[in-house]
Amino acid sequence: MPIATLSALSDPTRLEALRILADGGEHCVCEMMTLLDVTQSRMSRHMQTLKQAGLVVDRRDAQWVRYRLNPDMPAPISLILDAVLAAYETEERKAA
Repeated sequence: MPIATLSALSDPTRLEALRILADGGEHCVCEMMTLLDVTQSRMSRHMQTLKQAGLVVDRRDAQWVRYRLNPDMPAPISLILDAVLAAYETEERKAA
């Protein structure tokens, strides 16, 4: 399971999506694709990868699919996610 998690976290767009979801809310693909400047199909593929890795869950809301961090994420995976997001934030601040 950690390999699938690390693989899912290896893409900058997926990391940015997880940063958006880290606010604890639900976000639709339409919102994330606008914020990240990617196409709907590309964003959906990225979210599917995150879902398959167990990092996010989705909920259909009419024509929209809303995502949030998986509340049942195993503790070791949650620790990996927290560490990767913290390191990513540190690198972003250094670059700014």
